[in-house]
Amino acid sequence: MTTATTLWYVARGSGVVALLLLTSSVVLGVLTATRVRTDRWPRFAVASLHRNLTLLALAFIGLHIVTIVGDSYVPISLKDAVLPFVSPYRPLWLGLGAVAFDLLLALVITSWLRKRIGWRLWRGIHWLAYASWPVALMHALGTGSDARTGWLFLLGAACVAAVAASALARIAMSPDSTPAVRTGGGAAAIALPLLVFFWYQGGPARHGWAARAGTPTHLLASRRHPAVVSTPTVPKNTPKPPRSFSSSASGTISRGQNADGSVLVVLKLRLAGSPHGALRIDLHGVPFGGGVSMDSSGVSFVPATTRAVYYGSVTGLDGDRVWATVRDAAGDRLGLTVNLTLNDAAGTASATIDAATV
Repeated sequence: MTTATTLWYVARGSGVVALLLLTSSVVLGVLTATRVRTDRWPRFAVASLHRNLTLLALAFIGLHIVTIVGDSYVPISLKDAVLPFVSPYRPLWLGLGAVAFDLLLALVITSWLRKRIGWRLWRGIHWLAYASWPVALMHALGTGSDARTGWLFLLGAACVAAVAASALARIAMSPDSTPAVRTGGGAAAIALPLLVFFWYQGGPARHGWAARAGTPTHLLASRRHPAVVSTPTVPKNTPKPPRSFSSSASGTISRGQNADGSVLVVLKLRLAGSPHGALRIDLHGVPFGGGVSMDSSGVSFVPATTRAVYYGSVTGLDGDRVWATVRDAAGDRLGLTVNLTLNDAAGTASATIDAATV
């Protein structure tokens, strides 16, 4: 596993763990306010666990930030983790993560200075810090790599249900709650999960969310795990492919549309010049601005001189120009620039292909 892949997995995992810890901290904070305690868990133990969970969540958020910045897949800097809504990558949803981090940081700092700033100010900031939980949840679902996976949605739903249940318990157990407060609080606790569900179904769960969320154009056509193309074993004495070449090509283009509105564009080209061979480009996404906004891609290239199969993905898309990186089983990499001329009515395509080693 490469360093970049390791950073990506650590970034994803630490973000999920941070959300779980933050949810647990919020639930315990609500239960502490209701003065819940048992013989085994006196009130001071619950409060101590609440504080330690918050600190642990902050530590995992720090790990999440460091690994996200260290992973060069997306252009995120340390500044983007602290200053909300200034990142070129999904500014709103990444900015919500920065807001959640800043609120938690303010909570920890003011807790250390609690005796100096006074109870009333600390209490006000403490309540404000509770806002970090829904903001962090929206950040996770809005910009997370696993936002469209069922397990992350179920995890998010469980977090919402836990917080809503603790809020209902606090309202029900509070001796100072009036009927109006109980009715309004109960309605809000029930409405919150429904709002999150409908927002998710109309947003992150739908195709094309990457483009609508603010992903830079040059990243729309790429994907961390591109479509896998079957790769046969390459004999040891197979000659290496050309290090660079320029060739014309011709072939076909086909477009298909699924029931959910997504489209699949398949380009099949045969090279007319050296090294000859075949190139196939698969683009999957949704119609966007007269073209296609990519959710995933797959590229395979087989030079006739070696018959070694290269596979990879599209790394950039601008009109009829496509950039891709492919690699064979031996690890040799080629960067491809494909300038296309398409005739959708006839289903034909021609192109010039420039390749160079990467």
